Amino acid sequence: MPPKADINKAGWEQSEFPILCESCLGDNPFVRMSKQEYGRSCGTCARPFTVFRWNPGTGMRFKTTVVCQTCAKVKNVCQTCLLDLEYGLPTQVRDTALALQNEAPTSDINREYYAQNMEGKLDGNKSGLDSGRASSAGKEMLKQLARTDPYYKRNRPQICSFFVKGECSRGTECPYRHEKPVNNELAHQNLQDRYHGRNDPVARKILSIHADNQGLKPPDDVTITSIFLSSLPLESTELSIRTRVLQSLPGVEPTQLKSVVHVAKSRCAFINFKERSVAEKAAQAWANGLEIDGETVGVKWGRSRAGAKPSPAPSPSPGVAVSA
Repeated sequence: MPPKADINKAGWEQSEFPILCESCLGDNPFVRMSKQEYGRSCGTCARPFTVFRWNPGTGMRFKTTVVCQTCAKVKNVCQTCLLDLEYGLPTQVRDTALALQNEAPTSDINREYYAQNMEGKLDGNKSGLDSGRASSAGKEMLKQLARTDPYYKRNRPQICSFFVKGECSRGTECPYRHEKPVNNELAHQNLQDRYHGRNDPVARKILSIHADNQGLKPPDDVTITSIFLSSLPLESTELSIRTRVLQSLPGVEPTQLKSVVHVAKSRCAFINFKERSVAEKAAQAWANGLEIDGETVGVKWGRSRAGAKPSPAPSPSPGVAVSA
């Protein structure tokens, strides 16, 4: 830490080695790094921190740390790519699977204050995440999605802007990539959104593909806003189901849940949401099943009303599922 006598540097962070994932570190076991104390402000808490810069391998681009170690430990992410250190996944995917609530302030107000308080609570290299009560279905989902091998491809050089304009004269000697950029939603990522796990296009794509593979592809009828739960425990009640549903969907408010219809005799329930987007989020989060009262229950999309025709656009009054 900075000298206590220097009040202007109170709370600034010093470190000897960065917190990195294997992909960002590169395949070279002998990495030379440059170190600059208080080289820039943290991308999340805005506190000055020690910046590291290195080349992860031949033909790769130089990489640098973008967040401080305190913020990296709070989310258990790499200081450079902001992916989870255990599973190699975006924080939004991990938090959705484990039903983790984001407690860090997302606005400029109190970000530095929060980071300083968390720094005092962190013990050694332990993460600030509390995933001890995560469901077995959520953990199984992360195991299926986790990247087991390093992905060095993301360390490639940036695209040559002169090549895009047709003006690069360096040819094969150009250190940048000669290819046309792909302009889609994955090309527009925000550091704050990636770190806090909100509106991350990469995470949405991963969750959507996984839900489709588990048979939870959103139905074409956009009026369907209900999820059907089957094989519920005998002791389950409407209250216990409602409570567990809200606990498993971080960021979803109770007002976004239209109703919970529990059919105790058939050990099933219909979870009716007010908006289609929330229902899709639930389907993605419960792709590997939802744990209720100690048991993992089946999850399916509800069906539209009998005789109802699919609508090409969302209706102001979404339909309520009546059957599995």
